[in-house]
Amino acid sequence: MELENQTSVEEFIFAGLSSHRRTQLLLFVVILIIYILTVVENLLVILLVQMDSRLHTPMYFFLMNLSGMEILYVSSSLPQMLANLLAGHGVISIARCAAQMYVGALSGGVECLLLAVMAYDRYLAVCHPLRYTVAMGRGRQLQLAFASWAAGFVIATMNVTGTFRHAFCGSNHINHFFCEQPTVLKLACGDTHITEAIMFANGFVVFVGPLSVILISYMLILSSVLRMRSSASQHKAFSTCGSHLAVVTIFYGTAMSVHMNSQSGEHPDQVKEIAVLYIVVTPMFNPLIYTLRNKEVHTAVAKVLQRRRFERNG
Repeated sequence: MELENQTSVEEFIFAGLSSHRRTQLLLFVVILIIYILTVVENLLVILLVQMDSRLHTPMYFFLMNLSGMEILYVSSSLPQMLANLLAGHGVISIARCAAQMYVGALSGGVECLLLAVMAYDRYLAVCHPLRYTVAMGRGRQLQLAFASWAAGFVIATMNVTGTFRHAFCGSNHINHFFCEQPTVLKLACGDTHITEAIMFANGFVVFVGPLSVILISYMLILSSVLRMRSSASQHKAFSTCGSHLAVVTIFYGTAMSVHMNSQSGEHPDQVKEIAVLYIVVTPMFNPLIYTLRNKEVHTAVAKVLQRRRFERNG
């Protein structure tokens, strides 16, 4: 009877990053610039891989998938965030919140799995160079990419349907700037222990599983590199793995920081600040980390620019 007398929640209200109008407008400008740069950078990576035949390798195929996922990820959260900052307040319907959560969960899961696949790819390239072409053929690349996206869809579906099977009949204020599952689930009515258990199990599969693959791959890579007699071979092996290791460190570092802070529940504002890193900043830096010191990408860019110049002069 008590639940029947409560009003069902039809929309959520975000607390956002700031309640000060000047700060909101400043954040709007900064995040808009970051959003445009992120989409442009990741689109350029996809176009370069498509246009240059020398980049038609497993590493760049998986990087292209990662870039596509990053565009999907930021486009699911940043436009809503920008609209809220411009309006001065944030309101989102239950349906849009579920969609935003779904894409966020899908993107996070796929990124974890793709990073593990890329670590496995580096392991084969460094430790088994003679078998690499056969072991990581086009068919295997497609299988691994499809498995990563399919697993992401399954886990996102389980998490989001599990969250929104609960009624929301109390507070509708979310102390965040987007619909993240743990934050929204705290507002659900009734017993959420089963949903939390499913969410924990899915998190373990998609977070700890890929991390284990990454750690084992790099332990084997390190062991193989240390046995190399040529310093040039060692440098080449480390250079091909360095960018991937940097992205893995940033991704898992911020994810673990958010998890520890959200579990403690003592500093909810810190969770939002760290979330800015992996939702807003990291997707912009990932393509830069992969391409900034990459000679193959530099050559591809020069080739495309030369072709454009030739077409104009012709």
